[in-house]
Amino acid sequence: MRKNRLSQHKQNKLIELFVAGATARTASELVNVNKNTAAYYFHRLRLLIYQTSPHLEMFEGEIEADESYFGGTRKGKRGRGAVGKVAVFGLLKRNGKVYTVVVPNAQSATLLPIIREKVKPDSIVYTDTFRSYDVLDVSEFSHFRINNNMHFAENHNHINGIENFWNQAKRHLRKFNGIPKEHFELYLKECEWRFNNSEIKSQISILKQLVKGSLVWLSSTAPKIKFIIE
Repeated sequence: MRKNRLSQHKQNKLIELFVAGATARTASELVNVNKNTAAYYFHRLRLLIYQTSPHLEMFEGEIEADESYFGGTRKGKRGRGAVGKVAVFGLLKRNGKVYTVVVPNAQSATLLPIIREKVKPDSIVYTDTFRSYDVLDVSEFSHFRINNNMHFAENHNHINGIENFWNQAKRHLRKFNGIPKEHFELYLKECEWRFNNSEIKSQISILKQLVKGSLVWLSSTAPKIKFIIE
């Protein structure tokens, strides 16, 4: 791949604007680069985040579990109401990190193996009353439910943390002009990365190091791949 022709100054500005949540279109105008160049640079940043995402240690203690749905045209509920949407399962350690994964469905047979892979036995798992979590009642975990229709939070019995993450992620993703399904996981892991590295200065520093250490040049001429002009 040809050597990168973007100056270091412009690369740094693009990284700062990416961290600030600017779209590629806005960044291209502020940095004075072609919009395709900015879009591809942002795509490569997301790819670097995805490729270098650390394998999180198993969670223990108080864990919140929940599933959510992204995209699609129907404001449906779970199951049938989620037609056309991407199902995502999330685990959040109280006062800690979040882990997300795209899932084919929200059935017990899909979610329980993920919980067992990521959460240590004897941990406390908080969920809502969705029936797929019933299996946790006879598992190696302590299971507590929260009924959001009756009350939002009751002492420790809530899933406010993971629901806050869903809200942050959806608010961030709404600004983009559609996300191709094949790239959705890149955007999801970007949201996870932002949540787990909440300090702006830290995010900028991490991305600069990723770009510096990457063996793949971020070419200023975007190849013919399907990405979006945000």
